[in-house]
Amino acid sequence: MANGLTLTGTNIDTPDPAALARFYARLLGWEIAAEEPDWVKLAAPDGGATLSFQTETNYVRPTWPAGPGDQQMMMHLEIRVDDLASASAHAQACGATLAQFQPQDDVRVHLDPDGHPFCLWLG
Repeated sequence: MANGLTLTGTNIDTPDPAALARFYARLLGWEIAAEEPDWVKLAAPDGGATLSFQTETNYVRPTWPAGPGDQQMMMHLEIRVDDLASASAHAQACGATLAQFQPQDDVRVHLDPDGHPFCLWLG
């Protein structure tokens, strides 16, 4: 812990926190640790940083890849996998969409139900 700072979690904006949290819970195998009407927190079974989802009423779906004037993604998740094809199929079965543009052979970019890109990468 450098300078007393510890990253404890990441919040993702969404028009529907409960629905997006349930997508990521299925995808990652994480549990819902806390839920309020406008905020849901997921926790990994082995601890560590959490992933939360909060209501953004003015949410604009990002475009991947973004072009001039498009809503750009503000961040994305990197998820290491052992088998890229199997993990990609699992992500799609959970409700993700395989992005048309794939910049690398050992990475698969997917879009969650709200359009946030996330990367599955072979590690």
